[in-house]
Amino acid sequence: MSGKSVTKVWARNRRRNWMSALLASCVLVTAAAPWCSTPARAEADSVIKPNTPTSQRIPDFVSLVKQVKPAVVSITSMIRADAVENDGGGMGGMPFPFPFPFQMMPQPSHQTIEARGSGFLISADGYVVTNNHVVKGATKVTVTLDDGTTLPAKVVGRDGKTDLALLKVTTSEKLPFIELGESDDVQPGEWVIAVGNPYGLGGTVTAGIVSARGRDINEGPYDNFIQVDAPINRGNSGGPLFTQDGKVVGVNTAILSPSGGGSIGIGFAIPSDTVRNVVEQLRKTGHVVRGYLGVNAQVISPVMARALGLPAPATPGAPPIGALVASVSPGSPAEKVGLKSEDVITDFNGQKVSNPHDLAVRVASMAPGKQATIGYLRGGKAQTATVTIGDLKTASSDGNSGSNTDVARGQRLGIALAPLSRDVRQQLGLSADVRGVVVSDVDPGSPADQAGIRPGDVIQAVGSQAVDSPRAAVASVKSALAAKKPVLLRVLRDNQSLFIAISPDGGNNAPSSDDSGDDDDN
Repeated sequence: MSGKSVTKVWARNRRRNWMSALLASCVLVTAAAPWCSTPARAEADSVIKPNTPTSQRIPDFVSLVKQVKPAVVSITSMIRADAVENDGGGMGGMPFPFPFPFQMMPQPSHQTIEARGSGFLISADGYVVTNNHVVKGATKVTVTLDDGTTLPAKVVGRDGKTDLALLKVTTSEKLPFIELGESDDVQPGEWVIAVGNPYGLGGTVTAGIVSARGRDINEGPYDNFIQVDAPINRGNSGGPLFTQDGKVVGVNTAILSPSGGGSIGIGFAIPSDTVRNVVEQLRKTGHVVRGYLGVNAQVISPVMARALGLPAPATPGAPPIGALVASVSPGSPAEKVGLKSEDVITDFNGQKVSNPHDLAVRVASMAPGKQATIGYLRGGKAQTATVTIGDLKTASSDGNSGSNTDVARGQRLGIALAPLSRDVRQQLGLSADVRGVVVSDVDPGSPADQAGIRPGDVIQAVGSQAVDSPRAAVASVKSALAAKKPVLLRVLRDNQSLFIAISPDGGNNAPSSDDSGDDDDN
């Protein structure tokens, strides 16, 4: 996101009453000009005719807010200064609250910073959901109810990978609480409201619509955010996002801002389906376990799709759908049910898999020991398998003297190949059981260069044919070229397997950092 920053929407300050004045901005809404009266010609069957009425009133949220607001809380955390400094960017670009003098390095300190966020009660006995970054490193946490009552809170558990935390407050009274809804039912264009504690102004209500679903903003391995245009600002972190039925469908967690400042109408909420799974585990055990499949998957480029013989997308120009299995971990659940390299996973437990990230999110959300149905393509034919999901935490992460006497030039691809000598294995950190040929050189501007092949890559297979010598690799390349298909290479790079498709006539898609090894095991 060039020129933009994703900001965790919380607030922190040196003293409790830090704001003495608030400037409000007004938005001027003007009527749109009438449509141009010039007639437009179109085929009758291409005209979109919405079924909704042409005039519709904006919803009134008064009754809804009265019902849900008592369950929304403000959270104040006293956080160690060193935890803030080592947060790894989680502060979202916020300025340090007490700048050190010019040319003076910060010294180790036991000082604490007051951080403010939001949360909501999910049970009458005092369980509160919020963001992990609101309470991470906190030495003391307090929760302020809607009626002004302040209660000490205990951190039951935190999950950094989804940025969720569960707190517990204790009181003799039963507390008002709200229920989690079904985020999978939320649709773009639907009205939603956010309630929270922006800039310390507890009980603030804003409204907008769902802008999109399934957003990956590179904040974590399981990003699957709901994007909303309801104004969300610092201090809204951990607050609920409601639909009109009063159910929570998301937890507000981040905003996109060019300057790292306030809301510009692009906010992100963690879906309630994710929240439900994480909170249940935190409540029972204080930590989260995630499902494990044991495949290393990558994005499918159009060239790869042709090389694999996959059916063309229904919509011309649309990206290929599915997650290409680059490798399968030995002894993993995937290996036990027969999944293989070159399989394309298209759905998981009845839900479509558009890319490796989809697969990672769906696998991780399942509890170890449960069964899931996987739909995949092998050689263009649809197949299914039922797999017992493993436990990611306990899964293993198994994730040269001589001369290059047998160097062969890959026909028209622009690569020089050499055998895996003992010296080469030592240089690349490869074990003796790795088979293949090493790319010793790539011609600038060649088809291989355009496709993203690098010197040091180990080509282990051309198509479905394993290769262990440059001569065998060249022969397999010639066969693929004779069939007038892109050449599909299975490559080992940095001990990660991936596929790269090379089209000799150009139009190659070099794998991005997201393409090579988006592993559902992380």
